[in-house]
Amino acid sequence: MAQPLKEMISIGSVSLLADGVAAAWAPFPRDRFVSEATAGLAGLELKDRVRHVARALDAALTLPFPHASGVLRDASARVRLDMWSGWPATEYVAARGLDHLDDAMAALGALTPYATGEFAVRPYLERYRDDAMKIMYGWAESADEHLRRLASEGSRPRLPWGSRVRWLMEPGPALPVLDRLRDDPSEYVRRSVANHVNDIAKDHPEVAVELLGRWRAEGGSHIEKVLRHAVRGLLRAGHPGGLELVGAAPGGGSVETLVLDGDRVAVGGRLRFTVTVRAGSPGPLVLKYAVRRDGSRRVFHLGERLADSPGQAVTVTKSHSFRPVTTRTEPPGPRVLEIVVNGAVRASASFTLTET
Repeated sequence: MAQPLKEMISIGSVSLLADGVAAAWAPFPRDRFVSEATAGLAGLELKDRVRHVARALDAALTLPFPHASGVLRDASARVRLDMWSGWPATEYVAARGLDHLDDAMAALGALTPYATGEFAVRPYLERYRDDAMKIMYGWAESADEHLRRLASEGSRPRLPWGSRVRWLMEPGPALPVLDRLRDDPSEYVRRSVANHVNDIAKDHPEVAVELLGRWRAEGGSHIEKVLRHAVRGLLRAGHPGGLELVGAAPGGGSVETLVLDGDRVAVGGRLRFTVTVRAGSPGPLVLKYAVRRDGSRRVFHLGERLADSPGQAVTVTKSHSFRPVTTRTEPPGPRVLEIVVNGAVRASASFTLTET
């Protein structure tokens, strides 16, 4: 079994951070910091561990923030920090440096190659907006791929785990960053750009469609891969513009047969079904399926096939798991399986999720 992520914040990661800070600032009480930062870690989840270590760093790094920022920048050059040793340092910057924009952003710029500062930059975007974005525009021009990625990732409207920055929910200020990085030589950066556009598409689909269409027209070595990753949310939603970007005719195609292996599935079990789809015209068939119950409809990827001619048949078999997970519960009760072809529901079948 894989080690839980929370256990990566441990005495080992804390000691590595302590070594770097102590090397950069001799008075740093290394042993006291390690003792306080690791006390009680076992009872905490991942983000609480990060905050706990950051508070211990704040208690031990007894310097005005501009000086502390310099210490952290120096520390990142003294030892090889990683995500787990450096994340508490970026959390410290997020909490402690809010009155010192330039020093804080400089610290995040130095730390982000080792521990991405995408979460820590959010409070600065919230408070300083234009001035913070100017710094991020500069990061987008950096020779360092980590800084370029931070410019895109840190300004995502719906950054997972990141605090919500209200004004980023309206597209505009971050678009120059995406334009600059849309064909970046680094896949690490391009993937962030695609995720950023996918975020935009959730609230402003027409803006995302226009942006991706313009990028395709302008060309680039990597634009098609970026587009295909960025458009996934639009395809899941059946948005006509998103479908057209991948060459699929919106609503094209029909379902000939839909067969469920059974009409009852136990919680923890799997629903197996087979569907045959007929193309309405040559081109891509973007196939999704949805599981619907009262108050919930969740869409999943079923497949994508290329039809050479109208009427071509495609058969797909899928097994959907109802295994419980920590982020979602599935109460027993009636369900409807829907088959979605190029954005349109073309068939459905009922089944029941049971306790056993």
